[in-house]
Amino acid sequence: MRTIVAGLLVSSAIVAAPPVLAQAQDNDAAFGLGQIVVTAPKVEGVAIGGDTLSSDAIFAFDRQRLDDAVNLIPGVTASNTGGSRNERLILVRGFNRFQAPLSIDGVRVFLPADNRLDYGRFLTSDIAEVQVAKGYASVLDGPDGMGGAINLVTRKPTRPIEAQVQATLNLGRAVDYAGYNVAGLIGTRQDKYYAQASYARNDTDHWDLAGGFVPTPSENGGRRNLSAARDWRVNLKAGFTPNVTDEYSISYTKQSGMKLAPLSTTDPAAIQRAWTWPYWDISSVYFLSTTALGEMATLKTKIYYNQFDNLLSAWDDASETTQTRPRAFNSFYHDKAWGGSAQLDLRPLPGDTLSLAAFYRRDKHVEFQQSFPGGGFEPPQTSIEDGYSIALQNIAELAPALTFTAGISYDWKDLRRAEDYANNAFVFYPLVNHSALNGQGRLSWKPSETSELHASISDRTRFPTLFERFSSRFGGAVSNANLRPERAVNYEIGGSRRFGIWRAEGAIFYSHLTDVIVAEPFIFTSCTPAGVCTQNPVTKSFNLGRGNFYGGELSVTAQLLPGLAIGGNYTYTHRDLRDPGVPIFRPTDVPTHKAFIYADWSPVAAVHVRPSADIASDRWTVNTAGTAYFRTGNYVDVGLAADWDVSRRLTIGVGARNLLDRNYQLAAGYPEPGRSFFARVAARY
Repeated sequence: MRTIVAGLLVSSAIVAAPPVLAQAQDNDAAFGLGQIVVTAPKVEGVAIGGDTLSSDAIFAFDRQRLDDAVNLIPGVTASNTGGSRNERLILVRGFNRFQAPLSIDGVRVFLPADNRLDYGRFLTSDIAEVQVAKGYASVLDGPDGMGGAINLVTRKPTRPIEAQVQATLNLGRAVDYAGYNVAGLIGTRQDKYYAQASYARNDTDHWDLAGGFVPTPSENGGRRNLSAARDWRVNLKAGFTPNVTDEYSISYTKQSGMKLAPLSTTDPAAIQRAWTWPYWDISSVYFLSTTALGEMATLKTKIYYNQFDNLLSAWDDASETTQTRPRAFNSFYHDKAWGGSAQLDLRPLPGDTLSLAAFYRRDKHVEFQQSFPGGGFEPPQTSIEDGYSIALQNIAELAPALTFTAGISYDWKDLRRAEDYANNAFVFYPLVNHSALNGQGRLSWKPSETSELHASISDRTRFPTLFERFSSRFGGAVSNANLRPERAVNYEIGGSRRFGIWRAEGAIFYSHLTDVIVAEPFIFTSCTPAGVCTQNPVTKSFNLGRGNFYGGELSVTAQLLPGLAIGGNYTYTHRDLRDPGVPIFRPTDVPTHKAFIYADWSPVAAVHVRPSADIASDRWTVNTAGTAYFRTGNYVDVGLAADWDVSRRLTIGVGARNLLDRNYQLAAGYPEPGRSFFARVAARY
């Protein structure tokens, strides 16, 4: 049994970016079949806007992992779980990884047992763009978009022959070797077909703590102990385009990861768990299509098969060399999912589009554990769950400049099998099913070519995972098969406008959350056959949390001079989320104030100098025991990159991260990397 601790705004004046690997020089470079619905203007170039992040921006600011990349976007925050798992997090307007699902080319990445995605395992150097739907996640994109959605859009070739490669050498505080990142692709686009292969790899030898870090008994500073990781991804794609309206594509994506997990710098070594992930692998094969059915209808389909294989190893101590104590184990996951969707778009009247979508997915989770000191294996335990959704959306042009979008969906889950293994016997959990009704509407007004205003409301849900319902969490929890879906009603008013050389985009938002799943103290009474009963303090998940998230976002870009562009964004987020059973509870991981500012200066046409700064105020964090919440993590992280276009096909550059060497942490006891440097090269044919 798995044992788990509870707890890419466009400015047309922006100067051209260098010819980097994943540069999207036209809209065809992003894989259109793999995009989801986002409502803000599409981002291109280096500018940072509301809903999308281009590959140019990812390269320009050296954001090699997904969590680092989306942290550039207003309303999106990167964080860290801390604890034994040390996973990188993404929160969308305060909504966590369970409430804002992740997709690759619109195909959901979902781990059936607990969906504890580690966003640090997802590389960005070979993708075309990142899409983030905030608050208003279209019902046409599938279930569970309670607080938004994140989508990685892969590349599609745009020329008869193209080949690209980029490489980055990462260096530590002492300019010593710290790792590398490489990516490349080769592809062809012909009149009626295209094909492409891409590869990305990130190898972290180590990363360094800031110079201001004070050594502790569990961390002596300098090179962060147990900070090595390795990830790679391959994407293969072939498509058939028989005419200007139809497209059929089959893709294969596999990513493989290995990581260690740094220990807390504040907890005593004796109570810390030494965990590693020898492999953390996800693969997917998927078919996507769009077919015009005459002049008034279009059919879009997705069919996919996903697989997740994972090994979590627990060791005797931080040396991670032996497994002889009862705390040691090897926990294996072998998960599969298959399913698909179909969407029919009808245009019964001029200016009116009616869409009907249907989704089906089956998740099969298989787990077993090797326990020590004996080294015996449990028998495999299997859980199977089917998910369904039917969605309807209508887009109506009420006037030439006024559009109203309304959507509704009905989602349901059918739990077919739920097994566990405890005390040398199988446990069969109650097969409780769930359903939810969702609705949303959006009004958009475009009074001129330079301005847009909108207002929206979206009422969405999120189903509980197997982990939340049934995980024993090292024997420290009891199951609750009757957990209901969480719900959030999201409101937004926003707009964008161009003022000469300036371009501004902003929104204010408010979310009301109910039935939020929380883990609370619970007294579990167990009795022996002889009638001797004991009361054990454990935790149990309940739908008791409720609260409100609200705030605002603002993005601004400007072309001040022919060779000087500036930009930035600011987010204010307030979260009032309460757990009645834990009075001291506070929502963690999101700062009240967050900003990103940058400049793109070309002293000569072939050179780009880009200073930037990530800025964030304090955020709530919690100690390992869950007994104290406190604020930590305010920082100003300054970056600098300089690139030289040696030719139209070759760019070289150097840069630095955390240039001021600030010592800060996002989670209690887990400081972030200090100053580091990089050198890179990008070539394109």
